[in-house]
Amino acid sequence: MEKNRVNIRICGNSYTIVTEDDPDYVEELGEYVDKEMKQIGAESPSLSTTQCAVLVALDRADACKKATASADNLRAQIKDYLEDSARARMEVDVARREIERLNREISNLRNKLAGK
Repeated sequence: MEKNRVNIRICGNSYTIVTEDDPDYVEELGEYVDKEMKQIGAESPSLSTTQCAVLVALDRADACKKATASADNLRAQIKDYLEDSARARMEVDVARREIERLNREISNLRNKLAGK
């Protein structure tokens, strides 16, 4: 895949990112990080740019970890639902076979009654 060189600005500093991602996407990420850092800096003016960056990184790491845990939980729930569905399908198949057997038995009994 083609590598893209994307220039972004975060807190007044320029960064060139070499990536296979869409340049618009990378620019959007840069704008997001810039906004978050500026917001933290405005709330706590005594923090350095590095400290703001660390706080943004911790916040994003927290969000990522929680999202991963949530996705894992959803995967486990889906797996349980699929297992329940498979069990229910098997029960339906067993019930259908029993219905067919009972219908044959009823038919045989009717034929015997009709023959008498």
